[in-house]
Amino acid sequence: MAQRHMDRLTSFDTSFLANEKANGHMAIGALLMCSGEPPTEADFLTHIRSRVHQLPRLRQRLLYPPLQLGTPFWVDHPDFDIHQHLRRITLPAPGTEAQFQALVGELLAPPLDRSKPLWELIVVEGFEDERFAVVYKTHHAMADGISAVDIGMLLFDVEPRTEPDREEVPWAPTKAPSRLALLRRAITGIAITFAGLGRWLRRAIDQPQRARKRAGDGLAGLWEVTWNLARPAPKVPFNTAIGASRSFCWANFDLAELKRIKNALGGTVNDVTLAVVAGALRRWLQDQGVAVAGLELKALVPVSIRTENEHGELGNKLTAMRGPLPVGIADPAERLRAVSAAMDSLKSSKQPLGAEAIWGLNDWFRDFAPPLLLGPTAAINFSTRLFNLLVTNFPGPQIPFYILGRELTAIYPVGFLARNHALAIAILSYNGGVGFGLLADPAALPDAAALAAHLRLAVEELLAAAQVASPDDGDELAGDDRPRFARERERLDRG
Repeated sequence: MAQRHMDRLTSFDTSFLANEKANGHMAIGALLMCSGEPPTEADFLTHIRSRVHQLPRLRQRLLYPPLQLGTPFWVDHPDFDIHQHLRRITLPAPGTEAQFQALVGELLAPPLDRSKPLWELIVVEGFEDERFAVVYKTHHAMADGISAVDIGMLLFDVEPRTEPDREEVPWAPTKAPSRLALLRRAITGIAITFAGLGRWLRRAIDQPQRARKRAGDGLAGLWEVTWNLARPAPKVPFNTAIGASRSFCWANFDLAELKRIKNALGGTVNDVTLAVVAGALRRWLQDQGVAVAGLELKALVPVSIRTENEHGELGNKLTAMRGPLPVGIADPAERLRAVSAAMDSLKSSKQPLGAEAIWGLNDWFRDFAPPLLLGPTAAINFSTRLFNLLVTNFPGPQIPFYILGRELTAIYPVGFLARNHALAIAILSYNGGVGFGLLADPAALPDAAALAAHLRLAVEELLAAAQVASPDDGDELAGDDRPRFARERERLDRG
Protein backbone atom coordinates (compact mmCIF):
# COMPACT_ATOMS: atom_id res chain seq x y z
CA MET A 1 0.00 0.00 0.00
CA ALA A 2 1.29 3.46 -0.89
CA GLN A 3 1.83 6.08 1.80
CA ARG A 4 -0.76 8.68 0.96
CA HIS A 5 -1.75 12.13 2.06
CA MET A 6 -4.58 11.78 4.63
CA ASP A 7 -3.77 8.19 5.65
CA ARG A 8 -5.25 7.60 9.09
CA LEU A 9 -3.27 6.18 12.00
CA THR A 10 -4.38 2.83 13.35
CA SER A 11 -5.38 2.64 16.99
CA PHE A 12 -2.17 0.72 17.71
CA ASP A 13 -0.04 3.48 16.16
CA THR A 14 -2.03 6.11 18.05
CA SER A 15 -1.41 4.29 21.32
CA PHE A 16 2.27 5.27 21.09
CA LEU A 17 1.19 8.91 20.98
CA ALA A 18 -1.28 8.45 23.84
CA ASN A 19 1.40 6.94 26.10
CA GLU A 20 3.98 9.64 25.46
CA LYS A 21 3.94 11.31 28.86
CA ALA A 22 5.79 11.46 32.15
CA ASN A 23 9.17 11.38 30.35
CA GLY A 24 8.22 8.14 28.59
CA HIS A 25 8.49 9.31 24.99
CA MET A 26 8.14 6.80 22.17
CA ALA A 27 11.05 7.57 19.84
CA ILE A 28 12.92 4.53 18.51
CA GLY A 29 15.77 4.22 16.06
CA ALA A 30 19.29 2.92 15.63
CA LEU A 31 22.95 3.74 16.08
CA LEU A 32 24.68 3.02 12.76
CA MET A 33 28.47 2.58 12.84
CA CYS A 34 30.43 3.07 9.63
CA SER A 35 34.07 2.72 8.65
CA GLY A 36 36.17 5.39 6.97
CA GLU A 37 35.99 9.15 6.81
CA PRO A 38 32.45 10.58 6.90
CA PRO A 39 30.93 11.88 3.66
CA THR A 40 30.90 15.62 3.23
CA GLU A 41 27.86 17.49 4.43
CA ALA A 42 26.92 18.41 0.86
CA ASP A 43 27.22 14.83 -0.42
CA PHE A 44 25.18 13.42 2.49
CA LEU A 45 22.44 16.00 1.96
CA THR A 46 22.34 15.29 -1.78
CA HIS A 47 22.24 11.53 -1.09
CA ILE A 48 19.20 11.79 1.20
CA ARG A 49 17.42 14.34 -1.01
CA SER A 50 17.67 11.99 -3.98
CA ARG A 51 15.88 9.20 -2.07
CA VAL A 52 13.44 10.81 0.34
CA HIS A 53 10.62 10.52 -2.22
CA GLN A 54 10.72 6.73 -1.81
CA LEU A 55 9.07 7.07 1.62
CA PRO A 56 6.48 9.89 1.43
CA ARG A 57 5.77 9.56 5.17
CA LEU A 58 9.12 11.23 5.81
CA ARG A 59 7.60 14.50 4.51
CA GLN A 60 4.32 14.18 6.43
CA ARG A 61 3.21 15.39 9.85
CA LEU A 62 0.33 14.61 12.17
CA LEU A 63 -3.02 16.38 11.79
CA TYR A 64 -5.63 15.91 14.50
CA PRO A 65 -9.36 16.07 13.64
CA PRO A 66 -11.51 18.69 15.41
CA LEU A 67 -13.25 17.66 18.63
CA GLN A 68 -10.77 14.75 18.82
CA LEU A 69 -12.99 12.77 16.45
CA GLY A 70 -10.86 9.66 16.29
CA THR A 71 -7.25 9.04 15.43
CA PRO A 72 -5.04 11.62 13.63
CA PHE A 73 -4.12 11.74 9.95
CA TRP A 74 -0.82 11.86 8.09
CA VAL A 75 -0.73 14.97 5.88
CA ASP A 76 1.98 16.52 3.71
CA HIS A 77 3.97 19.13 5.62
CA PRO A 78 3.70 22.34 3.57
CA ASP A 79 6.92 23.76 5.01
CA PHE A 80 9.01 20.59 4.91
CA ASP A 81 12.70 21.46 5.14
CA ILE A 82 15.12 18.55 5.07
CA HIS A 83 17.73 20.67 6.88
CA GLN A 84 15.55 20.41 10.02
CA HIS A 85 15.96 16.62 9.95
CA LEU A 86 19.67 16.30 9.14
CA ARG A 87 22.36 17.37 11.59
CA ARG A 88 26.11 16.98 11.92
CA ILE A 89 28.00 16.91 15.21
CA THR A 90 31.76 16.72 15.79
CA LEU A 91 33.00 15.02 18.94
CA PRO A 92 35.35 17.13 21.07
CA ALA A 93 38.98 16.02 20.91
CA PRO A 94 40.19 13.37 21.29
CA GLY A 95 36.90 11.69 20.24
CA THR A 96 36.89 8.74 22.64
CA GLU A 97 34.30 5.98 22.96
CA ALA A 98 33.23 7.42 26.32
CA GLN A 99 32.62 10.86 24.76
CA PHE A 100 30.64 9.24 21.96
CA GLN A 101 28.52 7.20 24.35
CA ALA A 102 27.67 10.31 26.37
CA LEU A 103 26.72 12.19 23.19
CA VAL A 104 24.41 9.39 21.99
CA GLY A 105 22.56 9.52 25.32
CA GLU A 106 22.07 13.28 24.90
CA LEU A 107 20.77 12.83 21.34
CA LEU A 108 18.26 10.17 22.34
CA ALA A 109 16.91 12.08 25.36
CA PRO A 110 14.57 14.73 23.86
CA PRO A 111 11.22 13.74 22.31
CA LEU A 112 10.54 14.44 18.65
CA ASP A 113 8.62 17.59 17.70
CA ARG A 114 5.09 16.51 16.68
CA SER A 115 4.56 19.62 14.58
CA LYS A 116 7.10 18.28 12.05
CA PRO A 117 7.72 14.93 10.34
CA LEU A 118 8.77 12.51 13.06
CA TRP A 119 12.36 11.60 12.19
CA GLU A 120 15.91 12.85 12.19
CA LEU A 121 19.41 11.73 11.16
CA ILE A 122 22.53 12.94 12.97
CA VAL A 123 26.00 12.28 11.53
CA VAL A 124 28.65 12.07 14.25
CA GLU A 125 32.30 12.62 13.29
CA GLY A 126 35.55 13.44 15.06
CA PHE A 127 36.43 9.95 16.35
CA GLU A 128 40.02 9.25 17.38
CA ASP A 129 40.04 6.40 14.85
CA GLU A 130 38.81 6.36 11.25
CA ARG A 131 35.04 5.89 11.50
CA PHE A 132 31.82 7.81 11.86
CA ALA A 133 28.28 7.15 13.06
CA VAL A 134 24.72 8.00 12.11
CA VAL A 135 22.10 8.28 14.85
CA TYR A 136 18.62 7.66 13.50
CA LYS A 137 15.44 8.60 15.40
CA THR A 138 11.81 8.18 14.45
CA HIS A 139 8.53 7.91 16.33
CA HIS A 140 7.10 4.49 17.06
CA ALA A 141 3.78 5.74 15.69
CA MET A 142 5.47 5.87 12.28
CA ALA A 143 7.64 2.75 12.16
CA ASP A 144 8.13 -0.57 13.90
CA GLY A 145 11.42 -2.49 13.91
CA ILE A 146 10.98 -4.05 10.47
CA SER A 147 10.04 -0.73 8.83
CA ALA A 148 13.01 0.90 10.55
CA VAL A 149 15.20 -1.53 8.60
CA ASP A 150 13.36 -0.51 5.42
CA ILE A 151 14.06 3.16 6.16
CA GLY A 152 17.72 2.28 6.60
CA MET A 153 17.71 1.00 3.06
CA LEU A 154 17.26 4.62 1.94
CA LEU A 155 20.63 5.39 3.43
CA PHE A 156 22.58 2.42 2.16
CA ASP A 157 23.63 0.70 -1.05
CA VAL A 158 24.57 -2.94 -1.58
CA GLU A 159 27.67 -1.80 -3.49
CA PRO A 160 30.29 0.78 -2.41
CA ARG A 161 29.18 3.67 -4.65
CA THR A 162 31.07 6.79 -3.61
CA GLU A 163 29.10 9.33 -5.63
CA PRO A 164 25.58 10.32 -4.52
CA ASP A 165 22.66 10.38 -6.91
CA ARG A 166 22.34 14.00 -8.04
CA GLU A 167 18.76 13.89 -9.34
CA GLU A 168 16.07 15.04 -6.91
CA VAL A 169 12.48 14.05 -7.67
CA PRO A 170 10.25 17.18 -7.69
CA TRP A 171 7.70 17.30 -4.90
CA ALA A 172 4.73 19.56 -4.25
CA PRO A 173 2.83 19.04 -0.97
CA THR A 174 -0.89 18.38 -1.10
CA LYS A 175 -2.77 21.09 0.77
CA ALA A 176 -4.14 20.06 4.15
CA PRO A 177 -7.95 20.18 4.50
CA SER A 178 -9.70 22.96 6.38
CA ARG A 179 -11.17 22.27 9.81
CA LEU A 180 -14.63 22.07 8.23
CA ALA A 181 -13.44 19.61 5.56
CA LEU A 182 -11.65 17.62 8.25
CA LEU A 183 -14.83 17.50 10.32
CA ARG A 184 -16.77 16.25 7.28
CA ARG A 185 -14.07 13.62 6.70
CA ALA A 186 -14.33 12.47 10.31
CA ILE A 187 -18.12 12.23 10.15
CA THR A 188 -17.87 10.32 6.87
CA GLY A 189 -15.45 7.95 8.57
CA ILE A 190 -18.03 7.24 11.27
CA ALA A 191 -20.59 6.38 8.58
CA ILE A 192 -18.06 4.12 6.85
CA THR A 193 -17.38 2.39 10.17
CA PHE A 194 -21.05 1.54 10.64
CA ALA A 195 -21.29 0.39 7.01
CA GLY A 196 -18.28 -1.86 7.54
CA LEU A 197 -19.83 -3.22 10.72
CA GLY A 198 -22.96 -4.05 8.71
CA ARG A 199 -20.91 -5.92 6.12
CA TRP A 200 -19.12 -7.82 8.87
CA LEU A 201 -22.43 -8.88 10.37
CA ARG A 202 -23.68 -10.06 6.98
CA ARG A 203 -20.53 -12.13 6.46
CA ALA A 204 -20.97 -13.60 9.94
CA ILE A 205 -24.53 -14.63 9.05
CA ASP A 206 -23.44 -16.07 5.68
CA GLN A 207 -20.45 -17.95 7.17
CA PRO A 208 -21.52 -18.82 10.73
CA GLN A 209 -18.92 -21.55 11.26
CA ARG A 210 -16.01 -19.26 10.37
CA ALA A 211 -17.50 -16.45 12.48
CA ARG A 212 -17.86 -18.77 15.49
CA LYS A 213 -14.25 -19.91 15.18
CA ARG A 214 -12.90 -16.35 14.92
CA ALA A 215 -15.08 -15.22 17.81
CA GLY A 216 -14.01 -18.22 19.89
CA ASP A 217 -10.31 -17.61 19.20
CA GLY A 218 -10.71 -13.91 19.99
CA LEU A 219 -12.55 -14.57 23.26
CA ALA A 220 -10.01 -17.19 24.30
CA GLY A 221 -7.23 -14.70 23.57
CA LEU A 222 -9.01 -11.95 25.49
CA TRP A 223 -9.33 -14.32 28.44
CA GLU A 224 -5.58 -15.03 28.35
CA VAL A 225 -4.83 -11.30 28.23
CA THR A 226 -7.20 -10.73 31.17
CA TRP A 227 -5.65 -13.61 33.10
CA ASN A 228 -2.23 -12.00 32.69
CA LEU A 229 -3.51 -8.94 34.55
CA ALA A 230 -4.04 -11.14 37.58
CA ARG A 231 -0.39 -12.30 37.41
CA PRO A 232 1.67 -9.12 37.65
CA ALA A 233 5.35 -8.95 36.79
CA PRO A 234 7.63 -8.85 39.86
CA LYS A 235 8.92 -5.52 41.11
CA VAL A 236 12.62 -4.95 40.36
CA PRO A 237 14.91 -1.91 40.73
CA PHE A 238 14.53 -0.65 37.15
CA ASN A 239 10.72 -0.52 37.43
CA THR A 240 10.57 2.98 38.84
CA ALA A 241 9.68 6.52 37.79
CA ILE A 242 11.96 7.71 34.99
CA GLY A 243 13.44 11.12 34.28
CA ALA A 244 14.12 12.99 31.06
CA SER A 245 17.75 11.85 30.61
CA ARG A 246 18.89 8.80 28.65
CA SER A 247 21.99 6.64 28.45
CA PHE A 248 22.77 4.20 25.69
CA CYS A 249 25.34 1.42 25.57
CA TRP A 250 25.78 -1.52 23.28
CA ALA A 251 27.33 -4.92 22.67
CA ASN A 252 27.94 -6.92 19.51
CA PHE A 253 28.08 -10.71 19.10
CA ASP A 254 28.71 -13.24 16.38
CA LEU A 255 25.49 -14.60 14.89
CA ALA A 256 27.33 -17.89 14.26
CA GLU A 257 27.93 -18.21 18.01
CA LEU A 258 24.24 -17.77 18.80
CA LYS A 259 23.33 -20.27 16.09
CA ARG A 260 25.81 -22.75 17.52
CA ILE A 261 24.16 -22.39 20.93
CA LYS A 262 20.75 -22.90 19.33
CA ASN A 263 21.90 -25.98 17.40
CA ALA A 264 23.50 -27.59 20.43
CA LEU A 265 20.96 -26.73 23.14
CA GLY A 266 17.72 -26.29 21.18
CA GLY A 267 15.28 -23.45 20.66
CA THR A 268 15.52 -20.57 18.20
CA VAL A 269 17.98 -17.69 17.86
CA ASN A 270 15.30 -15.48 19.45
CA ASP A 271 15.11 -17.91 22.39
CA VAL A 272 18.88 -17.70 22.74
CA THR A 273 18.84 -13.88 22.83
CA LEU A 274 16.16 -13.95 25.54
CA ALA A 275 18.24 -16.45 27.53
CA VAL A 276 21.28 -14.18 27.12
CA VAL A 277 19.28 -11.21 28.43
CA ALA A 278 18.00 -13.34 31.34
CA GLY A 279 21.54 -14.42 32.22
CA ALA A 280 22.83 -10.84 32.15
CA LEU A 281 19.92 -9.56 34.25
CA ARG A 282 20.50 -12.37 36.76
CA ARG A 283 24.07 -11.19 37.37
CA TRP A 284 23.05 -7.52 37.43
CA LEU A 285 20.27 -8.13 39.96
CA GLN A 286 22.68 -10.11 42.14
CA ASP A 287 25.06 -7.13 41.99
CA GLN A 288 22.20 -5.00 43.35
CA GLY A 289 21.61 -7.43 46.21
CA VAL A 290 18.29 -8.72 44.80
CA ALA A 291 17.39 -12.31 45.71
CA VAL A 292 16.94 -14.10 42.38
CA ALA A 293 16.02 -17.62 43.50
CA GLY A 294 12.77 -18.61 41.78
CA LEU A 295 12.45 -15.17 40.15
CA GLU A 296 11.05 -14.85 36.61
CA LEU A 297 10.87 -11.46 34.97
CA LYS A 298 8.45 -10.66 32.16
CA ALA A 299 9.57 -9.04 28.90
CA LEU A 300 7.34 -7.27 26.43
CA VAL A 301 8.32 -9.10 23.25
CA PRO A 302 6.93 -7.50 20.07
CA VAL A 303 6.35 -9.89 17.18
CA SER A 304 6.11 -8.56 13.64
CA ILE A 305 3.12 -9.72 11.58
CA ARG A 306 4.27 -7.71 8.54
CA THR A 307 4.11 -9.76 5.33
CA GLU A 308 6.77 -9.78 2.59
CA ASN A 309 4.71 -7.52 0.31
CA GLU A 310 4.29 -4.94 3.09
CA HIS A 311 7.98 -4.02 3.38
CA GLY A 312 8.49 -0.36 2.56
CA GLU A 313 5.31 0.65 4.39
CA LEU A 314 5.50 2.60 7.61
CA GLY A 315 3.29 2.13 10.62
CA ASN A 316 3.17 -0.81 12.99
CA LYS A 317 2.31 -4.38 12.11
CA LEU A 318 2.97 -5.89 15.50
CA THR A 319 1.47 -8.00 18.19
CA ALA A 320 3.08 -8.51 21.60
CA MET A 321 3.66 -11.36 24.01
CA ARG A 322 4.83 -11.53 27.62
CA GLY A 323 8.10 -13.39 27.18
CA PRO A 324 9.72 -15.14 30.16
CA LEU A 325 13.11 -14.14 31.58
CA PRO A 326 13.85 -16.90 34.15
CA VAL A 327 16.60 -15.10 36.06
CA GLY A 328 16.10 -17.49 38.97
CA ILE A 329 17.61 -20.43 37.03
CA ALA A 330 21.36 -20.67 37.58
CA ASP A 331 22.22 -23.26 34.90
CA PRO A 332 22.47 -21.52 31.49
CA ALA A 333 21.33 -24.54 29.45
CA GLU A 334 18.35 -25.08 31.73
CA ARG A 335 17.55 -21.36 31.49
CA LEU A 336 17.49 -21.58 27.68
CA ARG A 337 15.28 -24.68 27.79
CA ALA A 338 12.84 -22.87 30.07
CA VAL A 339 12.73 -19.87 27.73
CA SER A 340 12.25 -22.05 24.66
CA ALA A 341 9.45 -24.11 26.24
CA ALA A 342 7.64 -21.01 27.45
CA MET A 343 7.93 -19.25 24.07
CA ASP A 344 6.63 -22.36 22.26
CA SER A 345 3.66 -22.37 24.64
CA LEU A 346 3.02 -18.67 24.03
CA LYS A 347 3.16 -19.08 20.25
CA SER A 348 0.57 -21.86 20.40
CA SER A 349 -1.62 -19.92 22.82
CA LYS A 350 -4.40 -17.48 22.01
CA GLN A 351 -2.58 -14.53 23.64
CA PRO A 352 -1.48 -12.92 20.35
CA LEU A 353 -5.02 -13.35 18.99
CA GLY A 354 -6.38 -11.60 22.06
CA ALA A 355 -4.06 -8.64 21.55
CA GLU A 356 -5.01 -8.48 17.87
CA ALA A 357 -8.70 -8.67 18.79
CA ILE A 358 -8.36 -5.73 21.19
CA TRP A 359 -6.61 -3.53 18.65
CA GLY A 360 -8.91 -4.71 15.87
CA LEU A 361 -11.89 -3.63 17.95
CA ASN A 362 -10.23 -0.28 18.53
CA ASP A 363 -9.74 0.14 14.79
CA TRP A 364 -13.45 -0.43 14.21
CA PHE A 365 -14.08 2.65 16.31
CA ARG A 366 -11.03 4.78 15.46
CA ASP A 367 -13.30 7.43 13.85
CA PHE A 368 -14.97 8.19 17.19
CA ALA A 369 -13.86 10.66 19.84
CA PRO A 370 -11.80 9.21 21.36
CA PRO A 371 -11.59 5.54 20.23
CA LEU A 372 -13.68 3.73 22.81
CA LEU A 373 -11.05 1.34 24.11
CA LEU A 374 -7.84 3.11 23.14
CA GLY A 375 -7.11 4.64 26.53
CA PRO A 376 -7.58 1.50 28.66
CA THR A 377 -5.93 -0.90 26.21
CA ALA A 378 -2.99 1.41 25.59
CA ALA A 379 -2.46 1.74 29.34
CA ILE A 380 -2.51 -2.07 29.68
CA ASN A 381 -0.11 -2.50 26.75
CA PHE A 382 2.60 -0.45 28.47
CA SER A 383 1.83 -1.33 32.08
CA THR A 384 4.55 -2.28 34.57
CA ARG A 385 1.96 -4.62 35.99
CA LEU A 386 2.38 -6.80 32.92
CA PHE A 387 6.08 -6.57 32.09
CA ASN A 388 9.42 -5.44 33.49
CA LEU A 389 11.17 -4.27 30.34
CA LEU A 390 10.99 -4.22 26.56
CA VAL A 391 13.10 -6.85 24.77
CA THR A 392 12.69 -6.59 21.01
CA ASN A 393 14.55 -8.72 18.47
CA PHE A 394 14.22 -8.34 14.69
CA PRO A 395 16.25 -9.88 11.86
CA GLY A 396 18.25 -7.53 9.70
CA PRO A 397 20.07 -7.89 6.37
CA GLN A 398 22.84 -10.48 6.24
CA ILE A 399 24.96 -8.78 3.56
CA PRO A 400 27.18 -5.70 3.96
CA PHE A 401 25.74 -2.26 3.21
CA TYR A 402 27.45 0.98 2.32
CA ILE A 403 26.76 4.69 2.57
CA LEU A 404 28.55 6.61 -0.17
CA GLY A 405 31.22 3.92 -0.32
CA ARG A 406 31.69 3.59 3.46
CA GLU A 407 30.78 0.20 4.95
CA LEU A 408 28.14 -0.09 7.63
CA THR A 409 29.98 -2.18 10.24
CA ALA A 410 27.36 -2.52 12.98
CA ILE A 411 23.77 -1.63 13.87
CA TYR A 412 22.65 -1.07 17.47
CA PRO A 413 18.87 -0.65 17.61
CA VAL A 414 17.20 1.76 20.04
CA GLY A 415 13.97 0.82 21.87
CA PHE A 416 11.80 3.07 24.02
CA LEU A 417 11.24 3.62 27.74
CA ALA A 418 7.62 3.51 28.83
CA ARG A 419 6.57 4.99 32.16
CA ASN A 420 8.18 3.24 35.13
CA HIS A 421 10.47 1.26 32.82
CA ALA A 422 14.07 2.43 33.14
CA LEU A 423 15.52 -0.19 30.79
CA ALA A 424 14.81 -1.38 27.24
CA ILE A 425 16.90 -3.84 25.23
CA ALA A 426 16.65 -3.93 21.43
CA ILE A 427 18.40 -6.55 19.32
CA LEU A 428 19.06 -6.66 15.57
CA SER A 429 21.15 -9.00 13.43
CA TYR A 430 23.22 -7.62 10.56
CA ASN A 431 25.85 -9.17 8.29
CA GLY A 432 26.80 -12.00 10.61
CA GLY A 433 26.68 -9.91 13.78
CA VAL A 434 24.00 -9.34 16.42
CA GLY A 435 23.83 -5.87 17.96
CA PHE A 436 22.30 -5.33 21.41
CA GLY A 437 21.28 -1.75 22.23
CA LEU A 438 20.57 -0.91 25.89
CA LEU A 439 18.55 2.26 26.49
CA ALA A 440 18.26 3.34 30.12
CA ASP A 441 17.41 6.20 32.43
CA PRO A 442 20.82 6.97 34.00
CA ALA A 443 19.27 8.21 37.24
CA ALA A 444 17.32 5.00 37.83
CA LEU A 445 19.92 2.67 36.29
CA PRO A 446 23.34 4.33 36.41
CA ASP A 447 25.34 1.17 35.66
CA ALA A 448 23.81 0.03 32.36
CA ALA A 449 27.36 -0.50 31.05
CA ALA A 450 27.82 -3.24 33.67
CA LEU A 451 24.69 -4.92 32.33
CA ALA A 452 26.12 -4.75 28.80
CA ALA A 453 29.28 -6.48 30.07
CA HIS A 454 27.13 -9.18 31.67
CA LEU A 455 25.66 -9.91 28.22
CA ARG A 456 29.09 -11.14 27.10
CA LEU A 457 29.37 -13.39 30.16
CA ALA A 458 25.90 -14.79 29.45
CA VAL A 459 26.91 -15.65 25.86
CA GLU A 460 30.16 -17.24 27.04
CA GLU A 461 28.44 -19.48 29.58
CA LEU A 462 25.94 -20.63 26.95
CA LEU A 463 28.80 -21.34 24.53
CA ALA A 464 30.49 -23.42 27.23
CA ALA A 465 27.25 -25.36 27.77
CA ALA A 466 26.95 -25.85 23.99
CA GLN A 467 30.52 -27.18 23.87
CA VAL A 468 29.66 -29.75 26.54
CA ALA A 469 26.44 -30.76 24.78
CA SER A 470 27.98 -30.96 21.25
CA PRO A 471 31.80 -30.82 21.45
CA ASP A 472 32.32 -31.49 17.73
CA ASP A 473 30.31 -28.41 16.67
CA GLY A 474 33.18 -26.12 17.65
CA ASP A 475 35.79 -27.74 15.38
CA GLU A 476 34.93 -25.53 12.41
CA LEU A 477 35.67 -22.38 14.38
CA ALA A 478 38.93 -23.64 15.86
CA GLY A 479 41.98 -22.10 14.19
CA ASP A 480 39.91 -19.90 11.87
CA ASP A 481 41.44 -16.44 12.18
CA ARG A 482 39.38 -14.73 9.47
CA PRO A 483 37.12 -11.83 10.51
CA ARG A 484 33.96 -13.17 12.08
CA PHE A 485 31.66 -11.47 9.54
CA ALA A 486 33.61 -13.09 6.68
CA ARG A 487 33.23 -16.52 8.29
CA GLU A 488 29.50 -16.01 8.72
CA ARG A 489 29.06 -14.75 5.15
CA GLU A 490 30.73 -17.93 3.87
CA ARG A 491 28.39 -20.08 5.98
CA LEU A 492 25.38 -18.18 4.65
CA ASP A 493 26.61 -18.65 1.07
CA ARG A 494 26.85 -22.39 1.69
CA GLY A 495 23.26 -22.36 3.04
